Amino acid sequence: MKSLFSSEAHQEILNRIDQLNEHNKARWGKMSIGQMAWHCQGPLNIMLEKNDYGLKPNWLAKVFFKKSLYNDSTWRKGLPTAKFLKPKNDKNFNTEIATLKALIEEAYLHRDKTEWKPHPGFGYFTAQQWGQMQYKHLDHHLRQFGV
Repeated sequence: MKSLFSSEAHQEILNRIDQLNEHNKARWGKMSIGQMAWHCQGPLNIMLEKNDYGLKPNWLAKVFFKKSLYNDSTWRKGLPTAKFLKPKNDKNFNTEIATLKALIEEAYLHRDKTEWKPHPGFGYFTAQQWGQMQYKHLDHHLRQFGV
């Protein structure tokens, strides 16, 4: 699995985001393009320790879902969205895309970080797993909107 911490994957994700516009329609799911950009900020905010969203350790998630966050398989269409990452209203495309890109850039600055605070719900991830998880989540949603 590619990692958001590699220069090639980082640039690929930014290039794909630049292909989006406010008229892109989802190939699956219920989110608008602005809502998707807002949603994608959540995992980056957790990794960057900006927000833990009140998550608590979840042993079921650790046992049954954690490895799927960073393994080599792509996520299937229509996976359920965590409640705290479900947008409750429409979001401005330009604002949310700008915020998302800034978070991606900030995350990339941490590419050489070796010690990470545990994820509040899933627990410990290696630096490699954090980077892979972020890439995989962004890739899933960019595919959702056709880029």
